[in-house]
Amino acid sequence: MAGFRTLSSGLRALQPGAFGADPSGERMARIRRSPHFRDGVFQNPGGPARTRPSGSALDFAKVFFDKDTRPRRTPKGTVPVHSTTLADIARPPVTGLRLTWMGHSSVLAEIDGRRVLFDPVWGERCSPFSFAGPKRLHPVPLPLAALGPVDVVVISHDHYDHLDMPTIKALAGTDTLFAVPLGVGAHLEHWGVSAGRLRELDWHETTKIGGLGLTATPARHFCGRGLRNTQHTLWASWVVAGDEHRIYHSGDTGYFDGFKEIGAEHGPFDATMIQIGAYSDFWPDIHMTPEEGMRAHLDLQGGPEHGPMLPIHWATFNLATHPWADPGEGTLEAARAVGAAVALPRPGEPFEPAAEDVPSDPWWRGVALEPAGARVAAQALTGAGIKAASDAAAVAQADTVSDDDRRSGKGSEDPEALPAG
Repeated sequence: MAGFRTLSSGLRALQPGAFGADPSGERMARIRRSPHFRDGVFQNPGGPARTRPSGSALDFAKVFFDKDTRPRRTPKGTVPVHSTTLADIARPPVTGLRLTWMGHSSVLAEIDGRRVLFDPVWGERCSPFSFAGPKRLHPVPLPLAALGPVDVVVISHDHYDHLDMPTIKALAGTDTLFAVPLGVGAHLEHWGVSAGRLRELDWHETTKIGGLGLTATPARHFCGRGLRNTQHTLWASWVVAGDEHRIYHSGDTGYFDGFKEIGAEHGPFDATMIQIGAYSDFWPDIHMTPEEGMRAHLDLQGGPEHGPMLPIHWATFNLATHPWADPGEGTLEAARAVGAAVALPRPGEPFEPAAEDVPSDPWWRGVALEPAGARVAAQALTGAGIKAASDAAAVAQADTVSDDDRRSGKGSEDPEALPAG
């Protein structure tokens, strides 16, 4: 038995640091006390979700290696990145709220005098290895050191395209605080973030940082970084509310009815940031299509008349088998079907959701290969279906809480065989 223990210890020693650390001690005890932790794992809202590709390996291989569709998974030219400078974000936003999409799910939110950085990934690959894994399809809009002080970094879950070890290690040397789902703090402490700078939350828990309320809200996804997927770290979406503004970041999630509940309790929002990329029929429960993302946005907002949706989780890494431009085109189509406002900034382009000049140009068309036929999205909703969801969400929110009460209460690598986030 001693020999087996030695072998096990040796294998652990060979694991890359990017695997992070498993929760233990009081952190693990807190996980076990969570009402969302049962039978040794965190449970998804809406019942079990498939976290591995469905169907046969042969079916997946046919799609993965198809010579006609593979070239469409990456842009044909240089992605037009807005070269953000400190001067761009040094001036306070006129409206009190400004968002800068840095690519994928990374967003800098300047809200009511504070700066919040969601899911910062500045690494070249979303992978535990520097030599393999999905590589960037465009550069970061600005160096991390040029970003300036950040009040709080918010992490949605521990997948490599949302929790990047090199980025966290760089931020560990600053004064920023970190708001993370339950269990994720073990990774950050392993990489040099002190326990005193962590705010580790279960779903429906809120922490206050610099006058902002940050609430971890449910999402339908999964976790894991190492060779084993123990489901011992939680995944979350996030609500950030200041004195004047409130925003929502979906993290990664499949569509579920809980968006209506989140909207009723915390919305409507001045802007939502919604995952609409890396979807597939092979994993329909854990990522949303653009049409599902729009439906989630309408559920959260109670209808299309409120703040815009910023599509995230696309264009930066090749993580699925859909064409590179499909998420952008699908979001545009879904928004037009219901008259909802969407913001379509280039990576690095700051904008204020309440301004009249919210970016709306489909910038990706200049560098995307033309589709072979009509855009096909997994489990696409019709315009009528999205409109029906919009009407239902409006009724549900109107019956639940008034606006006043709501406010006052509160790269060309192929994709991996599994989605990276």
